[in-house]
Amino acid sequence: MHPMLNIAVRAARVAGNIIMRGYENRDDLRLEQKGANDFVTQVDREAEQAIIHKIQQSYPDHAFLGEETGNTGENAEFTWVIDPLDGTTNFIKGIPHFCVSIALLHKGRLEQALVFDPVRSELFTAGRGTGAQLNGYRIRATKPKDLGGTVLCTGFPFKHREQFPTFNDAFCKIFAESGDIRRTGSAALDLAYVASGRFDGYWERGIKPWDIAAGELLVRESGAIATDFKGNNDPLYSGEIVAGSPKVIQGLLKHLKTL
Repeated sequence: MHPMLNIAVRAARVAGNIIMRGYENRDDLRLEQKGANDFVTQVDREAEQAIIHKIQQSYPDHAFLGEETGNTGENAEFTWVIDPLDGTTNFIKGIPHFCVSIALLHKGRLEQALVFDPVRSELFTAGRGTGAQLNGYRIRATKPKDLGGTVLCTGFPFKHREQFPTFNDAFCKIFAESGDIRRTGSAALDLAYVASGRFDGYWERGIKPWDIAAGELLVRESGAIATDFKGNNDPLYSGEIVAGSPKVIQGLLKHLKTL
């Protein structure tokens, strides 16, 4: 494992301990509303600070782009992109499906990534050019010939409900061609599940870099691809992502390009 990824794993496990303590004591959570249907707890903030502190112990000159702390050190050579608790609503409601997401950018390019599910103790990792792993074992995305029989995943535009009619139109067309569709509430885990073959494809709009940075590299290193809704190959800052094998991407983009 790359030394920087190793440090990130340690940081993610520290954050995971904080998250699970909070999960077991949800009656003590302090909720704040950041926006429409968008919540944050003290656990989100504590986990992010713990990640930053752990990484800074080894790499004090690195920058951070975090969901709760924003952007620090914009001109740094290395930038860590952090979502300390992806799936906060699941966490608040007691639904055991959430994770820690950490990715490392070197001069703007994704180099290292992890998604850690503290409930199941599942650690998804990837390094550019070295493949993707789940708990140290190699994982690969599926390669369906088309959407027929696939199990796909998506996210609803719950923060921008005015977009739902056009989303629903595309959703219905994709559903008609696929086997089934899931909506789990954690973009980072959705992408990790595509990388590990649990889902055959995934699409979502209205997402931030910290939601998808780690998952994007996991997908690419598992043999799949990731684009935006127009088919461009650099979705990190586009606010949207489509992930899966080339044939799955082709099938999804047919219905998403007009959104």
